[in-house]
Amino acid sequence: MSLPTPHTEGMLTVGQGNELYWHEYGNPHGQPALVLHGGPGGGCHPGYTRFLDTDHYRIIMLDQRGSGRSTPNARHPSTDLTTNTTHHLIKDIEALRLHRGVATWLVLGASWGSTLGLAYAQAHPTRVSALVLVAVTTTTAAEVTWITHHMGRVFPEEWELLRQGAGPDADPTDLATAYARLLADPDPRVRFEAARAWCRWEDVHVATAPGHTPNPDFADPDFRMTFARLVTHYWSNAAFLEEDQLHHRATTLAGIPGAMVHGRLDISGPLDTAHRLSRTWTDAELLVVEEAGHGSGTVTLLQTARAATDRLATRPTPNGPTTR
Repeated sequence: MSLPTPHTEGMLTVGQGNELYWHEYGNPHGQPALVLHGGPGGGCHPGYTRFLDTDHYRIIMLDQRGSGRSTPNARHPSTDLTTNTTHHLIKDIEALRLHRGVATWLVLGASWGSTLGLAYAQAHPTRVSALVLVAVTTTTAAEVTWITHHMGRVFPEEWELLRQGAGPDADPTDLATAYARLLADPDPRVRFEAARAWCRWEDVHVATAPGHTPNPDFADPDFRMTFARLVTHYWSNAAFLEEDQLHHRATTLAGIPGAMVHGRLDISGPLDTAHRLSRTWTDAELLVVEEAGHGSGTVTLLQTARAATDRLATRPTPNGPTTR
């Protein structure tokens, strides 16, 4: 299936020397929907349009700070990441909303994008008409430790390689911080090897469902560097949020309809995160895909999420009745 090209695109200046690449697909006059990519550092891809009905939705995407076509790119060691935090990204999303003349929008986030989508919706609940989260994470310190340490019980040989790549003095329970330091090393070879080791583990810890295939983007050394530097930056700081903040503030989502779509075989991002959130955010459906992992079984995850956004397209929004 061929991928769409954006019908509108541009760059948005957001401060601290950052310019964000944004792009739109689907119906220019449709119900606005914002897509938040994973990683962080993954960048937005036209394939995300498959989560939404392009006849109904006006699909707006952006490459978050430091990623994709936004500048400066995090792969460059001179790119300052001190102004790249969840709080900065939330402000960037609001700047984009105003720039594109949107009153409210459906927000869809996948993996890291679900963390960012939750944080944005809790900060600006009146701007979110609906919220759809796929492969739900909240990027707490405990979740990061699970992925980078306890997942070694599932993939012990591969975890030993990750541990070795971090250097002999690295804390095995805080490998994200160790790799963040290596990825800021002045020696380009040190940075290269660290990015390769990190992304090798990224491909492993999600491989818990049959049919998993490696991420082809990790073959690109520039993408690896961008991805690894941003992931370790955010993970070593627990997304710059208070511990368990997104759970504690979930009551702010009251009245926002939505769905959480999660794979039963997602071991790197276990289902209990979404299940616990569903106990407070009762306006959302929790949809469990039995055969899917985190990045595996994506066809069924995609179909389930698409069905959820189709159902939400039939609901009235604060902008008025839908036209579907």
